[in-house]
Amino acid sequence: MKSPRPSGTENISVSMPSELLGALRSRTGKRGVSAYVTAAVRHQLAMDGLAEIVAAYEAEHEPLSAAEVQAAQRELFGDAPAPYASGDNVV
Repeated sequence: MKSPRPSGTENISVSMPSELLGALRSRTGKRGVSAYVTAAVRHQLAMDGLAEIVAAYEAEHEPLSAAEVQAAQRELFGDAPAPYASGDNVV
């Protein structure tokens, strides 16, 4: 087993579709891939945590209404379109 690097990072291997990697590299350059993927994983972990909070709330109370979700989106994003407003049901 490799010991962690002094900066607290470790190298890993990740597989993804070639076209996705190509799009990623064109957006970030070859040396920006790690930072981009790290930010994406942090974001996903935060969304997973939010989903867990919402699920726990709804298990104890009742499902959030559309109006409550819209109010939360306005509070988080102001007048800007919410990133998941299309009904992607990320949470």
